[in-house]
Amino acid sequence: MANILAAAPACFHCGAAVLEPGRWRSGVLGAEREFCCAGCEAVACTIVAGGFERYYETRSAAALQPQDLPPTAVYDDPDAQRQFAVRSGAHARIATLILDRIRCAACLWLTEQWLRQLPGLVRVDINYATHRAQVEWDERATRLSRILEAIRAIGYDAYPFDPQRQASLERATRRTALWRLFVAGFGAMQVMMYAVPAYLDGGGTLPPESAQVLRWASLLLTLPVIAFSCGPFFAAAWRDLKGRRVGLDTPIALGIAAGFGASVWATVTASGEVYFDSISMLVFLLLGARYAELLARGRAARGLDRLSRWMPSFALRLNGAAQEKVAAHTLAAGDRVLVPAGERVPADGSVERGCSSADESLLTGESVPVAKAIGSKLIGGSINLEQPLTMRVTQVGAETTAAAIARLVERAAAAKPALVASADRIAHVLTYAVLGTALLAYLGSGNPWIAVAVLVVTCPCALALAAPIALTAAAARLLEQGVALTRSGALEALARASDIVLDKTGTLSTGRLALARTERLGSLGEQDCIALARALEASGRHPVARAFGDGPCAVNVGALTNYPGHGVEACVAGRRVRIGKAAFCAELAGSAAPGGEERTAAWLADASGWLARFALEDPLRAEAASLVQSLHAAGLRVHLVSGDAPRVVEALARSLGIASFAGGATPQDKFAFVERLQADARVVAMLGDGLNDAPVLARADVSIAMGNGSEIAQLQSDLVLLGERLGAVPEALAGARRVMRVIRQNFAWALVYNAVALPAAAAGWVGPWEAAVGMAASSFIVVLNALRLAARGRDERTWKAASTSSFLSRSRSYS
Repeated sequence: MANILAAAPACFHCGAAVLEPGRWRSGVLGAEREFCCAGCEAVACTIVAGGFERYYETRSAAALQPQDLPPTAVYDDPDAQRQFAVRSGAHARIATLILDRIRCAACLWLTEQWLRQLPGLVRVDINYATHRAQVEWDERATRLSRILEAIRAIGYDAYPFDPQRQASLERATRRTALWRLFVAGFGAMQVMMYAVPAYLDGGGTLPPESAQVLRWASLLLTLPVIAFSCGPFFAAAWRDLKGRRVGLDTPIALGIAAGFGASVWATVTASGEVYFDSISMLVFLLLGARYAELLARGRAARGLDRLSRWMPSFALRLNGAAQEKVAAHTLAAGDRVLVPAGERVPADGSVERGCSSADESLLTGESVPVAKAIGSKLIGGSINLEQPLTMRVTQVGAETTAAAIARLVERAAAAKPALVASADRIAHVLTYAVLGTALLAYLGSGNPWIAVAVLVVTCPCALALAAPIALTAAAARLLEQGVALTRSGALEALARASDIVLDKTGTLSTGRLALARTERLGSLGEQDCIALARALEASGRHPVARAFGDGPCAVNVGALTNYPGHGVEACVAGRRVRIGKAAFCAELAGSAAPGGEERTAAWLADASGWLARFALEDPLRAEAASLVQSLHAAGLRVHLVSGDAPRVVEALARSLGIASFAGGATPQDKFAFVERLQADARVVAMLGDGLNDAPVLARADVSIAMGNGSEIAQLQSDLVLLGERLGAVPEALAGARRVMRVIRQNFAWALVYNAVALPAAAAGWVGPWEAAVGMAASSFIVVLNALRLAARGRDERTWKAASTSSFLSRSRSYS
């Protein structure tokens, strides 16, 4: 090829080789000139027609050939990265990548090991079920384009995650896989027709010439199967051999090549047996198993993609009074956007104009519409139901709440727990064992078909598939139930949990103080006292302020001063009034508080004396009692540890049926409590507030946090409840036990199958065709068993109502 290019004439305009001399030719500078394409010819004619013919006389070199910019370089642009990458540190970024041309678990192992050698790469996790990778890199040491180029250097393609591109790649992959399967199936049926006469010819009545014609016909029909349908096996094996490694497709490719080669030799020499029918059927069955696996992985991954799949592609941006339809990814923080009724919200933001309600079930599972008014938060992906809303964008692209949740769950599904890592190591060792056994079987028997059966019958893929698809299906199922899995090993630890430690405030209770009762201490009426307290607390952000409601304030206050940790003082109708702690109000009232200081009370006083005492409480969640009952029924020992007063904690524990409790606990006390349980060989789960209980959550074997929309990305717990539905905890526990049971079943089946099939094939008891059936069936069983985890219970609702208003905003009030 190089010699041909060297001998070809050069294009007069650009200097490239002219591969078709005489096809594009025009007169320039008084002579006929050759061009490489119609484009160069047209440009040259335009230059001459414009009177610029001297350009070709004065130029010092041929025109520069257009060079395609490296397709990866555009992804280094900060504006482009805003759609798919997010900062994880001062100089670190995280992005999710789509991997293409991945064939098996060995491909993922190779990609991971290759990338980990790159300088500046902090972390890489690849999910076999979704063929997606999460990469974290240091911008000072490397760029995203280098990571993408490194992946392409070993024979795979990578792109930043985009739902449209992902869907397009999946369609193309399914279409190609289906065509390969069709060609293999059609070829197998036709070849089988030509093989039947030879099988039925028990007495040698078939003339040798006819038998040879049938062999050649079978060879010709098998060629498309080998050349087209076997492409993925041979391509993967060739990549492995070039990299001096052995992948899961290597034994399969060797088996097919050996069987086909032996049959071709037998056909050419008119001696020996041919097995074109077995080879074609083998390929058809293998591709059938791969296609089923492809569909299974797609089904498991769709649950993880539901957040990004429903984000709108376009938005109505407001420029003054004018509306402009723009791509949603071009929005920026601060933009004003109109969201018509019935449309999805294109980004995170807040309502500036209008009143409506929103369906947030996509994110939270809450089927009840959530009221929206001026100042309310809007979550990207939710649906505006009733009236048009004008919103101010606050977060876009990879920084939205939906993207944060998807990133956490994707990370958990991609990271490899110890169980998966062990399976990968076993599968890797098994591959070498298969190659060695096949060689020994051939040397011992002299029969190449026994070696082919050995290469095909074993199923390292079943071991590699045993856990990833199950974990991905389980993560998607938990997300539907309102639980985000953020650590890959959490399900394994949760399934083994023997004890669970519960926090009170913000966990069993709502975490929002409510007014339990009002005690009048002066001449002012009860409603007047509440109105006065609401007016004083109206501008405050203290939790006590919310206890008095959000209604209109009929009392005018002035000279308002906030004393952090003590209370608020203001001037009302010419007199000073205070609300807050008893000691603070006593300074103005001139006497000690009647009845003494109470921890959960707010006091109201003026210069004339005491006006009222407000008893406050943190009400329990409606599901607190049923949660404890469910945990007891699941066999867990339940503990209650809280920083509230010991008598309050004791009363709550006894009312809920909790025998082990501790009150007045500091964060250090909670930490020590968990350590004592672990010292007794207990596996401890902790359910608490994601931010306030961070130390003890980190110490527990598995942690579950109550999520908050604005803080979801910062939570360091293993699982996050996306709402306030405590019933999701026992559901997650049951799901964890179920997924571990399914994974153990898959491992047991894969190990038993390979332990039986390998010796049977080596002994000659299993032929190539039967080996293919066994290998395909083994993969089918593992995949179908794993997909049971994604099935919805018959009596369950499609979307679990998660009551997740706190996930969206802790400050939302309920009527």
